[in-house]
Amino acid sequence: MTGTWRRKWVPLRFRAGDIILFEPRIDVWESTSYFADIAPLETPGELPMLRELGGASGCLVRSQPTAVPLPAVQFANGFLRYVPQQYNRYVIDLTGTFETYLAKFSAKTRSTLKRKVRKFADASGGTIDWRSYRTPADIEAFHASARRLSERTYQERLLDAGLPDSEAFRSEMAALATSGEVRAYMLFLKGEPVGYLYCPVRRGVLIYEYLGYDPRVRDLSPGTVLQVLVLESLFAEGRFRAFDFTEGEGDHKRLFSTTSQYCADVFVLRPTARNLLLVASQLSLDKGSRAAAMVVERLGLKSRLKQWIRRLGRSPRPAVD
Repeated sequence: MTGTWRRKWVPLRFRAGDIILFEPRIDVWESTSYFADIAPLETPGELPMLRELGGASGCLVRSQPTAVPLPAVQFANGFLRYVPQQYNRYVIDLTGTFETYLAKFSAKTRSTLKRKVRKFADASGGTIDWRSYRTPADIEAFHASARRLSERTYQERLLDAGLPDSEAFRSEMAALATSGEVRAYMLFLKGEPVGYLYCPVRRGVLIYEYLGYDPRVRDLSPGTVLQVLVLESLFAEGRFRAFDFTEGEGDHKRLFSTTSQYCADVFVLRPTARNLLLVASQLSLDKGSRAAAMVVERLGLKSRLKQWIRRLGRSPRPAVD
């Protein structure tokens, strides 16, 4: 078995749109290798790995690069392969200059980005107050401010995906800061934090891990403004080779990325009754959720539903404006 692995109970999330309904857990060996170091699957029937499972229920590779789309379910060599999601993983190459990077955008998009930055600066009294955090003391101060902001975000209120507040996470942040393997950023408006971005470093790559912004200033596009300022700073720093937006699609990721890799989250499971029931149930829920989403879109209610969800959570989805 190649790569590195850890055994853990992984949640299999059952969603209705973006909202998690429940998440039963599966005991698996999870790959901890960085996706760019994993060999791509070349055929739809290929398995990413088979290993001695011990008492575990199976294995999981997140962001398994694949040259072709994979079937959602397949039986092979006595195992059940389940692919709950496939997506492009978007990345920004940081090895050039910021000016060269900006040249990838159309003239219209460059103008729009400059206008958003200028609008935020005007609202701030002519200059933009934003800060970078990297030392242990810096990171502690960042966490205190970002946690207060995170409590107001859509991701924390509805998706349980805000900046963690556990002692384990704070210890991890401090350890990364001590080794110089983290960058965090905060955007301020009139002295108040309105946007944050937290990026641990892995093999010279910044990982887009936690982000959020104050819903009260959504019209000032704080997510976009902070992203532009951070990238300009990272190109100038010249230390990192890439900025990784991690798994999942999104307009923000597509806009700012310079390249992408098609990936899949791949479970290889024992075909037990429990595993078969969980997989079949999740597939059925996902199919129903997609069908409902199509009906909502055809009725022209998609934007209204999003607005209602955002009001319910008192925040839009972070960093997409």
